[in-house]
Formats: sequence, structure tokens, C-alpha cells
Amino acid sequence: MSEQAGSSAQQPVPTLNIANVLTTIRIIMVPFFVWALLFDDHEQRLWRWVALGLFVVAMYTDKLDGDLARSRGLVTNFGKIADPIADKLLTGAALVCFSILDELHWWVTIVILVREWGITLLRVVVIRYGVIAANMGGKIKTVLQAIVIGLYLLPYTYDIDWLGTVAWYLMLLTLAVTVVTGLEYLVKAGQLVATAKKQK
Repeated sequence: MSEQAGSSAQQPVPTLNIANVLTTIRIIMVPFFVWALLFDDHEQRLWRWVALGLFVVAMYTDKLDGDLARSRGLVTNFGKIADPIADKLLTGAALVCFSILDELHWWVTIVILVREWGITLLRVVVIRYGVIAANMGGKIKTVLQAIVIGLYLLPYTYDIDWLGTVAWYLMLLTLAVTVVTGLEYLVKAGQLVATAKKQK
């Protein structure tokens, strides 16, 4: 009985599982989110609310698929790659849309995108030497990005001056944390490669 249980536990995790389905749904939501945000009528702001709702749902699925993958042993190579890509597609799409709508300076969007996709590429490049684990700074960065994007999506942000000011300064804080944590990952990558080469 125990041998059967052990052999079943060693079976590979199927790529088609609930965690990966949620990740895929999050990716599929991105173009709908972009459409709702860009084609809002700027009067009743109905589609702005839809975009905010889609973003909140997407962020919830981000947490849910991670929890499910860990608690049910559903971690797969597809999930390791697709999950961060889904996150960066969503946040990147939001920032680009804000800049297109002239609600956020392009330089802020560009700096954040270069950091996000640059670190993602870096992880792929150094994967043969080891995995760069996410640290607390990276987690704080993710939370800050989610909060500030949600605040920018809120229609009231552009009707209330002080709320717009809060959103801007929070964006600057998010930008700073994003850059600093990116530099930390660069240092970690260098240390990882150096250690791996010494062990050869």
C-alpha cells in the first residue's frame, strides 16, 4: 500500500491543472483589460470600472494559482514560466495604457518595463547556474505595483486632486523599489554565476 502511494507521488505533475488554467486565463484577460481601458468613454467611465474589475480579478487569480500550485503539489515548468509572464503582461499593459492615455509619463513606464523584462531575461540566462529566488523586496515591489495600478485605474483618482497626488507619489515609490530590487537581482545573479564557476 505504501509502495503504491510512493510511486503515485513520484508521477509527473500534469501541465493541464487548475493552477495553470488560472494562469492561462489571466493571460487571456490582458487584451480585454487593454480594450476596456483604452476605449473608455471618459464620461460615465463604465469601461474604466470594467478594467479595474478585470485587474482585481486577475490579481486574485495570481495569488490563487500560486496557493493552489504549492498546496496541491501542482508546480510545473509551464507554471514557473507562464506565471511571471502573465504578471508582467498585465502590469506592463496597464502602464503602457496609462502612458498612451497621457496619465503617466512614458519615462516611468519605460524604466519599469526595462527592469521587469530585463530581470525576467536575466533569470532565463542564468538558470543553468541556479535559480534566483524571489526575495522580500521583490514581493513588496509586486504588492506596490498592484496597489498603485489599482489606484490609477480608479476613475475618482482624476476627479480628486489629492488622490491624484497620492497616486503619483506612490508611483514614484513603486518605481524606486522596482529599480532597487532590480539591482539586487543583478548582484544575486553575479554571485550565483561566480559561485557556480568556482565549484567547477
